[in-house]
Amino acid sequence: MSKHNQHTMKEAIEMLLKAYRLDDRLAEKRLIASWEEVMGKMIAKHTTDIAIRNQQLFVTLDSAALRNELSLAKSKIVKMMNDAAGRTVITEIVLK
Repeated sequence: MSKHNQHTMKEAIEMLLKAYRLDDRLAEKRLIASWEEVMGKMIAKHTTDIAIRNQQLFVTLDSAALRNELSLAKSKIVKMMNDAAGRTVITEIVLK
């Protein structure tokens, strides 16, 4: 085997994910999983559903007051979530 054909395990997995177009989907799942860590336990406790479609993060909350407070900080939340993911995964948040 020639040297130019050798890759680390990490590189091989990344190439596999890109080849099957799974890297974006994996980033979305990681972003959803990091919601509690980024936003805190209190907000996560009031979150009933979370999903990503077309780079939009859909968050369903059980508190109208919390929904109003978070709507004032949408751009900050987008930045925090993308920073946690290490890349741009979402561009907008929709609060329900």
